Amino acid sequence: MEVTDAGYPLRPEIIESTYYLHHFTRDPQYLQMGKVFFDDFVKYCKTDEAYAALKSVVTKEKADSMESFLFAETFKYFYLLFASPQTLKFEQVIFNTEAHPIRKTW
Repeated sequence: MEVTDAGYPLRPEIIESTYYLHHFTRDPQYLQMGKVFFDDFVKYCKTDEAYAALKSVVTKEKADSMESFLFAETFKYFYLLFASPQTLKFEQVIFNTEAHPIRKTW
């Protein structure tokens, strides 16, 4: 267990995976994992203006950057993870690569 790439650019994949794992298993451990991730996300990435990527998850040094996908994707998956299951009719949508739900028509 060695960190080989310590940066965290605020990408959504870790919380997206947590959302899908919780959705399909309903295992509360994934909600707990999401809560820990969100709490740490706020603790280490929040700035006075917005949120910052981390140069290193080891040192928690912030980068002077915040990609737009933070709001478009990462926060969307945080919301969906903690929202009521009735918030989104999961079986009636597919997600595009930008995490936008698109209603299935078939």
